[in-house]
Amino acid sequence: MGRVSDDPDARPDTLHTVGEIAALARIVPRLPRGGATVLGPGDDAAVVAAPDGRFVVTTDVMVEGPDFRRAWSTPHDLGWKAAATNLSDIAAMGAVPTSLVVALIAPADTPVAELEQLADGLADACAALAPGCGVVGGDLTVGDTLTIAVTAFGDLEARAPVTRSGARPGDVVAVSGGLGLAARGLRMLFDEGVNADGVPDAARAAELRADEPRIIEAQLAPRPPLADGPAAALAGATAMLDLSDGLALDARRIARASAVTIDLDAAAVCIAAGVDAMFLPVVLTGGEDHSLFATFPAELVADGGPGLPGGFRVIGRVVEPGDDGPELRVGGRPFAALGGWDSFEAPGS
Repeated sequence: MGRVSDDPDARPDTLHTVGEIAALARIVPRLPRGGATVLGPGDDAAVVAAPDGRFVVTTDVMVEGPDFRRAWSTPHDLGWKAAATNLSDIAAMGAVPTSLVVALIAPADTPVAELEQLADGLADACAALAPGCGVVGGDLTVGDTLTIAVTAFGDLEARAPVTRSGARPGDVVAVSGGLGLAARGLRMLFDEGVNADGVPDAARAAELRADEPRIIEAQLAPRPPLADGPAAALAGATAMLDLSDGLALDARRIARASAVTIDLDAAAVCIAAGVDAMFLPVVLTGGEDHSLFATFPAELVADGGPGLPGGFRVIGRVVEPGDDGPELRVGGRPFAALGGWDSFEAPGS
């Protein structure tokens, strides 16, 4: 939390009242250094070790409005989610996350205490999801809309990256992590986390979170199974990606990149998601789960095989493409619906 004044009428420190240098002096010490950091914040650029000689890099931006509502997300949630969503992309390549660079644009009247809480969210996500990963630098400036831009780096540890293009007919399709929960959480927030005028309401959202913590937190503070990314690579995963935009849409991406057809088993998908068949459309078309979707050689799950790593569960198989080329099937039938997360078409955007 921010500094507490003895004066009950005192206004909180904001970016406008303290300025960039003082704000950063309060934020930076809250951020983890990380084991790969050779030189952290303080110079014009950071220096990060890359023992493998290569590094994996990804970036993502969260903007208030299309990507989050401050009435629903705490500053800690925002820091956590900004870290988690980028770390998941690193893990999906089979790499171990090593460091983050974070740039913040915030309105001038933003309390510095809120930015401290956001920094704590970044730090806590790194500690819980990717121990040893640090925040090595970034930028802070003022603007009209709260925006969080994160660039993440990862170490392949001498392994080949696991891409979207390696799936082969005969492979099994598997998932690690939740399915459909984040979409259900978002729908609940838009349906019940608003006031009579349909405006996001913090008190109503807090009540929802207390009643349905697993569903709401899957949307606001996801916990992707990051360790299963490198584990999948070690086990021989042939293709993998982060399920950020929805099971159907992302499965089709692997199908097209690999020139194969993905055939999902509806019953297995529901079992993996822990839901009844009535929720299958949400599981297939909902986004922002940030689970890991991968294909593996079938011999891993054959009699006498070692099995799949970590929390991966089989939900389908890879088959030869039909006359129409690579596609997605559910239960052997073509599945045309895409759905998935789109910040330009999200509910209420």
